[in-house]
Amino acid sequence: MSMDMTTVGDPGLLEKLQHEVALFARRAEQTRLGGVGQVRNSMDRAAYLLLNRLDNEGPMGVKALAASMGIDSSTVTRQVAPLVDTGLVKRTSHPEDGRAVVLQLSPRGQSRLEEVRSSRRQLMAELTEDWEQEEREAFCALLTRFNSALSARMAAPDLPGQDGRPAS
Repeated sequence: MSMDMTTVGDPGLLEKLQHEVALFARRAEQTRLGGVGQVRNSMDRAAYLLLNRLDNEGPMGVKALAASMGIDSSTVTRQVAPLVDTGLVKRTSHPEDGRAVVLQLSPRGQSRLEEVRSSRRQLMAELTEDWEQEEREAFCALLTRFNSALSARMAAPDLPGQDGRPAS
C-alpha cells in the first residue's frame, strides 16, 4: 500500500514549491548560472560538472566517472570528447593497467575551471548580497538536501509512479 505523497503537506505550498523549482530550472538553464564578466556562460553545465568531478576526485576511467555522476558511460564519453579536444582534459594510461585509459584535468583545465568557479562565486555573491550569512547557509543546506533527495529518487528506478503510471 503506497501513500499519495501529495497529501503529506499543504497542497498550496507543494504547488508553489513545484512551480518555484520549475522556474529555477528554467532560469538556471537559460543563464547556466554562468557567472559574471567575460566568463559568463562560457562553460556548459556538463563540462563544468565533469571538470569539477575530476578536480575533486582525481583521475579516473570513464566507467568510474560515469558511476560517480549517475550517468552512463556513453554520455560521459560524448561529453568528455570536446574537453579533450580543447585541452581541458587529458587521457593517460592507467598506472596499473596500461591498456586502460584514465581521464584527468589538465593544467589548462584546472586554470579554466578556477576562472569559471570564481565568476560563478561572484554571481552567487551578487544574487545574495542582501542576505544574511545564516540565510545563505540555510539555502545551501536545503538545496543540498533537495538535490540529494532528487538524486536518490532518480537512482531508485522501481519506485511507484516513476514509469509514468500513477502510484497505486
